[in-house]
Order: sequence, then C-alpha cells, then structure tokens
Amino acid sequence: MQFLKKDRVGQTTTKARGDAGEDEAMAFLQAQGLRLLQRNYRTPGRGGGEIDLIMQCQDGTVVFVEVRKRSRADFGGAAATVGMHKQRRIVYAARHFLLTWRHLPPARFDVVSLEGREPQWLQAAFDAS
Repeated sequence: MQFLKKDRVGQTTTKARGDAGEDEAMAFLQAQGLRLLQRNYRTPGRGGGEIDLIMQCQDGTVVFVEVRKRSRADFGGAAATVGMHKQRRIVYAARHFLLTWRHLPPARFDVVSLEGREPQWLQAAFDAS
C-alpha cells in the first residue's frame, strides 16, 4: 500500500486517504476476478464527472465503480453517500468513456463501501436511468 502523505500538522490528507481506499477497493475487486481498465477517469471540461475505478468482468461487462470510505457508519454509512447528483455525474462520465468503444459492452454501476474490516461490494447499485 502506498505511503500516506501528511499535511503540515502531521494529519493524513483527504486525497491520500481516498487514494488508499481506492487501492484497497481495486485489490479487492481484482481478487474477485475483475481487471482494471482505468483509474480516476475524468471527463474534460468543467462540471463533468469522475469515476474512481473502471473495471471489466471476465464476461466482458464494464463496471464503473464508485469507492466510498468512512470511518463511521452513521447516517447510513458510506454507500448511502452516493446520492442522485453523484450518480448522474458518474453516468455522464461513463457515457463519455464509452464513446470511444466501437461496440458497446454490457455495463453496470457498482459501489464499494469501505467501513470496518471487509469491503462491501454493492453490484448494480444504481442504473443509468
């Protein structure tokens, strides 16, 4: 796992914690047989979307993964923080990513929630509608 960067007062930065969470989620998904296609995909321009991990299942399904890490499970936990606005931005970015594909593969939107000891993998957590 990567070294967590510290800010000036010795606290771990939010970016470093997010990157470490993405590392953990990616390792978990790869152990489940998924292959990494791209990490931290961003659409060009202002106001676009961002996708933490884009993975592919052995059957060819492209999986757009949002990774959420929380130290506490209050208010529904980490997975509950992926609201409608965030979902729309992820779907927008996924559509942009797939523009370059000649043949559209099956796709789904998953969430990996990092709370406690084991990652929680919510397959097909939301859809593009």
